Amino acid sequence: MLQVAISQFRSHSRRFIAVGLAVLLAVAFLSTTLMVGASTQASLGASLGESYKRADLIATPGMNDAGQRADFSQAAVDALAKDPAVAEVYGQQSAYASFVVNGRDVFGKVRNLAPAALEPSTLASGTLPTEANQIAVDQTTADRYNLAAGQPLVLATGAAGTNLSLTITGILTASNDPFASSTAQMVALSSTVSTLAANSTSPADDGTGAGATAAETPAGYDSMQMVLKPRTDKAAAPAALTTVLVAAGASAPTVRTAQDEVTQQVASMTGGQDQLTMVLLVFAAVALVVAALVVSNTFAVLVAQRTRELALLRCLGAGRTQVRNSVLLEALVVGLVASILGVLAGTGLMAGLIGWARTQPDSTFATLAVPPSAIIGGLAVGVLLTVLAALVPARAATAVAPLAALRPADDASLRNSRGRIRLVLGLLALVAGVPLLIWGALKVQLVVAFGGGLISFIGVLMCSSLFIPALVQLLGKLAKPTGVPGKLASLNAVRNPGRTSITAAALLIGVTLVTLMMTGAATSRVAFDKALAQNYPVDMAVSDAGFTEAQRATVEGLDGVESAALLPDVGTASLGGFEQSVLALPADQAGTILRDTSLQLEPGKIYLPEGSPAGPVTVTGSGGTEVLAAVVLETRNMPPLVSTETAQGLGAPQEVRAMWLRLAGANGATLSSDDVRGIQQAVSEALDVPESAVSGAAIERLTFNQIIDVLLLVVTALLGVAVLIALIGVANTLSLSVLERTRENSLLRALGLTRGQLRGMLALEAVLVAAVAAILGTVLGVAYGWLGAMAALGGVTDVQPSVPWLQLLGVLAVAIIAGLLASVVPGRRAARLSPVAGLATT
Repeated sequence: MLQVAISQFRSHSRRFIAVGLAVLLAVAFLSTTLMVGASTQASLGASLGESYKRADLIATPGMNDAGQRADFSQAAVDALAKDPAVAEVYGQQSAYASFVVNGRDVFGKVRNLAPAALEPSTLASGTLPTEANQIAVDQTTADRYNLAAGQPLVLATGAAGTNLSLTITGILTASNDPFASSTAQMVALSSTVSTLAANSTSPADDGTGAGATAAETPAGYDSMQMVLKPRTDKAAAPAALTTVLVAAGASAPTVRTAQDEVTQQVASMTGGQDQLTMVLLVFAAVALVVAALVVSNTFAVLVAQRTRELALLRCLGAGRTQVRNSVLLEALVVGLVASILGVLAGTGLMAGLIGWARTQPDSTFATLAVPPSAIIGGLAVGVLLTVLAALVPARAATAVAPLAALRPADDASLRNSRGRIRLVLGLLALVAGVPLLIWGALKVQLVVAFGGGLISFIGVLMCSSLFIPALVQLLGKLAKPTGVPGKLASLNAVRNPGRTSITAAALLIGVTLVTLMMTGAATSRVAFDKALAQNYPVDMAVSDAGFTEAQRATVEGLDGVESAALLPDVGTASLGGFEQSVLALPADQAGTILRDTSLQLEPGKIYLPEGSPAGPVTVTGSGGTEVLAAVVLETRNMPPLVSTETAQGLGAPQEVRAMWLRLAGANGATLSSDDVRGIQQAVSEALDVPESAVSGAAIERLTFNQIIDVLLLVVTALLGVAVLIALIGVANTLSLSVLERTRENSLLRALGLTRGQLRGMLALEAVLVAAVAAILGTVLGVAYGWLGAMAALGGVTDVQPSVPWLQLLGVLAVAIIAGLLASVVPGRRAARLSPVAGLATT
């Protein structure tokens, strides 16, 4: 039987091309999906985690009793430095300052230089600071303001008369960290930073124009990075070092690995959960399903075509085990070769996408990562899927007597037990799967929803031979005006339902999965945008006093600015032991200024940033005091805010304290980071205020959107692979079905059907089957995509279904055209064959 298997590869190698290509694409799909997860984490590590890329562990401070960040003390740094598990520790200090270039005030952040083992910055030119009167600046700032090593730089801390004269010693390479992209980044010695921190006035990190006073500026260490000694248990180290910090007086510190800190930042950015990882897990699971279904369907058709051949071998003396093993050996070889090529193709595709992303100005942080699971898992899954897919038809061919197998098999229908059993099992799968899918979506149980979706889809496939032919016949009425070819094409679907269903199954699977991922991706993107809007509601803000309506109109007329609003100071409120200014915004302007469209300013309420104390808040204005109901928002990037209607009870506004801007484009996505910085400079010039007074979260939100775009770009490539897999399945099953009908087609020719009519009949049959499969697949895919997105993201934000109509229409068109093209080659082959030769075929 080994010789039989070898002879199959020699004499019938073409019949394995379709199976091998399907396996290759499925494995490439799976491997690429696994690489997406690893590459996304690596890219995020190179972006969000660039500040601590050399560290093993990161320690961040907790909150004190007043609700303020409790920075680490020198005692905490010393305690870690003395711990036997720590090789190096870096306590980071930060201060805010500004400097004047060509009459413009430039705002920036200064941090202390880290030890060589932990310093994240690299020099583009010059040297790092070694004395208290020296400083280094980032490349972006240096290029923008024509700074170079050796030039003097005077930093103003915000306190009257406290300027610091320094000399630039070096230029640092630009950072990929989105939190460092909106301001100048500078590095100096700890003594210099301490001097600046003692006098600095920093703007609020929310970018809304509400500043922090010098007394509120922390002077301690805002984080610590550690390098562990060799052979230290990295899993146990975070808990042990947390205990060390608590003993040193730190308040509720958190110690994480650098990778965990990246994951936490992504989760914080997206609203409290690591949505990126959740979505990637969904795509990985879908990759397994598409591989299993398409490969199984394609290989089953191929082996089924050889049922008579295998039965003949048994008549010649081969045992059941020998026949079965020969088929499995063929599957093993095809699966192994195709899987190796699939892993290589997936790696090449991912490398190409990452290489392209790195050429884009805002995606230079893209990093390729190839985890072992992408290679080992791809090979193992590809081989196992092919062997298991061949096992069932091989057993079916040997389960009956050889002479019985030589006769044509009856198709499954309601007239025989096979059809009835399939119908019962399919209905049971639907009854069990659909409720699980809906319950999992409503209860945000991703595993339950995925299992229910898989079971219900298997039920659809099992019942397909019972309803797809009827739908094809119904749609075939539209083909009757074409004459005899149209009538024959419609009748063929009813006369041979098994063949029609097998042909439609591959396309139904492909279209369902493609539309599922398209709808899921579009719905997930809406959820991402909503989470970003909630976390960063204000694009840009200007903090200063005395803005007029004329100035607001001038700013609103700038390129890239969609709308602007003035926010007067209407009083103060005591929050967490600190008096904070309360700003007022007209309720009718909230929708045109704030990105969070769900935030509606209601009378009698005050809107507070996340983490604020719950309960009524007393607000004191120039004309009285009001006790307002507090609404705590899901963002820290917002000052205390009331509507102008509520502000009327507090007396006349004291003065305009801020101007908020909404930038052009949906979620600001049409603007680049450079565009936003240009708008920042234009606003500064229009209002004659320093650039340090113009802040906002637009750049951060844009950077996060770019990270999401990179992810969705890769997903789009995976969709293309899924389409190719479906096309291979359609072409393979159609080609085999046409070969199966050689004598039938020749008889039609002998009865007067012309070559053109024969080709037209096959083309119409393919179009009818493809159209039914595409329509059903689109409906199923949209439903699965919506429910899947609800199960994955419903716990983070309200999931609003989003249907990419143009993309879905494109899928329908491609599917129908694919069905038509799949019939071209078989149709030509059938038309060229003479009726006499075709009727002589056995």
